[in-house]
Amino acid sequence: MNGASRDALAAARERLDALTDSTSVDAAQLADELAAVTALLDREVSLRRVLTDPAQAGEAKAELAGRLLGGQVSGDTADLVAGLVRSRWSRSRDLVDSVEELADTADLTAAQRANALDDVEDELFRFGRIVSSNTGLRAALTDRGATSAAKSELLHSLLGGRAKAVTERLVTRLVASPRGRSLESGLDSLSKLAADRRNRMVAVVTSAVPLSDPQKQRLGAALAKLYGRPMHLNLDVDPEVLGGIRVQVGDEIINGSIADRLEDVSRRMAS
Repeated sequence: MNGASRDALAAARERLDALTDSTSVDAAQLADELAAVTALLDREVSLRRVLTDPAQAGEAKAELAGRLLGGQVSGDTADLVAGLVRSRWSRSRDLVDSVEELADTADLTAAQRANALDDVEDELFRFGRIVSSNTGLRAALTDRGATSAAKSELLHSLLGGRAKAVTERLVTRLVASPRGRSLESGLDSLSKLAADRRNRMVAVVTSAVPLSDPQKQRLGAALAKLYGRPMHLNLDVDPEVLGGIRVQVGDEIINGSIADRLEDVSRRMAS
């Protein structure tokens, strides 16, 4: 997002954080209601345009949103949406993206309260790896001809009882309403949101064999010192690495595997 939309989303994040700091607020309910608002705004293009029209007064747009949502959602959700539509947006689509992000963040906050955020992060990562390695599963989950109910049922058969309820809700919403995103990019966005809940960065670590707990602790400490932020490690095992590790933080890749070093030597010899 750029300009006005970026500022509006930043303000909305602060309001959500302030709201969910109160333990009396049901973060999971908030997530469900914000997800319903996302679906409404995504479906009703004309409404979305009215609520982001810069020519309309912010208070008038907030009142319209309040009339539409009155009795349908909690007061907390209605207040969040009112704050969103009072803001200025560079594109009407940015409003929908922002409400969706707030819904996901509320669900992740619920997981954090239950001391389950680490599990959710790991489950999202592992599910992404399963999808990338199973073309049949990916095809079933992205099939435009399949109903949302059928996809939800498939996900429940895969995740129900095996993953946290928050993980299942997040993935089900993504699959049922991808809104133009690939499954992989959507899962990546969820992982980054989960990391942001603790102001942490995510490092994808690939090694030939599983790392021991002391190795994970040393690597996490070294990366945290390097990047100046706490680091969450998503661990993957690939025998083709041959030895050492490969670390990816965002777009940056730190190669330390034997395979990478052999490839580097081969390139130098060829040149």
